[in-house]
Amino acid sequence: MEVGRKLMLINGQWVESGVDEWISVENPAQKGSIVGEVPHAKAADVDRAVLAAAKAFERWRQVSARERGKLMIRIGEAIEAKAEAIARITALETGNAIRTQSRPEAMLTADLFRYFGGVASEIKGETIPLGEQLLSYSRREPIGVVGGIVPWNSPVGLAALKIAMAITAGNTLVLKPSSEAPLAVLELARICSEILPNGVLNVVTGTGSECGIPLARHPLVRKLSFTGSYEVGRTIMEAAAERIVPVTLELGGKSPQIVFPDADEPQVVEGVLLAMRFTRQGQSCTAGSRLFLHESIYDSFLEKLVKKLKALKIGDPLDESTDMGALINQTQLDKVCAFVQEGIQQKGAILLTGGLPPQEGPLSLGYFMEPTIIGNVKNEWRIAREEIFGPVLVVISWKEEEEAIRMANESHYGLAAFIWTHDIGKALRTAHQIESGWVQINQGVGIVPGQSYGGFKQSGIGREYSLEGMLESFTQRKSITINLQF
Repeated sequence: MEVGRKLMLINGQWVESGVDEWISVENPAQKGSIVGEVPHAKAADVDRAVLAAAKAFERWRQVSARERGKLMIRIGEAIEAKAEAIARITALETGNAIRTQSRPEAMLTADLFRYFGGVASEIKGETIPLGEQLLSYSRREPIGVVGGIVPWNSPVGLAALKIAMAITAGNTLVLKPSSEAPLAVLELARICSEILPNGVLNVVTGTGSECGIPLARHPLVRKLSFTGSYEVGRTIMEAAAERIVPVTLELGGKSPQIVFPDADEPQVVEGVLLAMRFTRQGQSCTAGSRLFLHESIYDSFLEKLVKKLKALKIGDPLDESTDMGALINQTQLDKVCAFVQEGIQQKGAILLTGGLPPQEGPLSLGYFMEPTIIGNVKNEWRIAREEIFGPVLVVISWKEEEEAIRMANESHYGLAAFIWTHDIGKALRTAHQIESGWVQINQGVGIVPGQSYGGFKQSGIGREYSLEGMLESFTQRKSITINLQF
């Protein structure tokens, strides 16, 4: 399957870049296989897109929230009708298995538009009782042109999130997808462009340095929303600080999973596997990649977990029987391998399953790696502190509850956490002490539209995914007071 050459969207038109250069998109499951090309946008292309968005904003902000919501719902229905095509493109360019990842992501994309379309009428202010002589009220107003930048691990879901939140709130958007996975995002943009007025949504394709940074620094961009790594997030925040522009950052994580002694059960093993995002090759900001197991169930639990992992089928992302696909590219594979090699060389570390990728056979033809578990890990090791963004789970033993919580919080990240126990009092006590923005108890599923999602510490700033997140991040409050006795 090849997608071919796709154009980018500026002011309702599908265009090439001004320099007529192209970026090749590789199939991670087949090294060296090119599945499509997109324009190599530069600063001049970003400028065209931002100017189009700025012009469209003056009209779009006058459209009522209810009418904007109706358009979002129409987009959601149109996406669902084309969800299979979107899922196949996503699987092809990201390496994510279509059954376990890409198809659910396509359906989530449709749900995000329907959710924000449904809550659009809740963009409203309040009245303040200052007495009979004064009428004082507040209103929520859009900010202006939003610059959105999304990564490659969940490209259409995260693109849909930024599009739906920014545009429902009355802003216009210039979106830059990752140069590693722009094809499905452009397919999503095509659906949106058939329903939205010209210039409300613009999509530019290019590298971070030549396209993303010019977008972040453009003087007409009034808000930045970025999902990606801590290192790039810091650069985006610096660009925002130069112009005092509000910014939303959803960055990395090294999320803990705490398993109490009463949770040594098959369904918890399933939940831990799910929370680690093994079927997305661990390429998720919310991956529960630090497993804190109570010493009394340490061996028993790991025996069941290793057995379950060995049953996962790794292979062609477009094969319906595949559970786990390929990492995104050679650079990411090399990074993950370096972490694994360093980890297993630590004194006392035990490689329980997986390890370095095969050098021959079908899996060597792509950027495949077996799910890996390293046991007897110390919480201060680099492999337990840095985000690997690969299918690598480190296991740490604990004895006292306070010790588990302390180690879970000994991280500069604070995005997600997972707690497993039948004792609801103990679970809630732990959840309240964990320094993470999104905590789940006895389940390892993903984010649901309506939940305010974001991180503590270096995992980011601001919240997304919910009505509250949209209001806080994509509108600005204006207070108005009238003297009725004038």
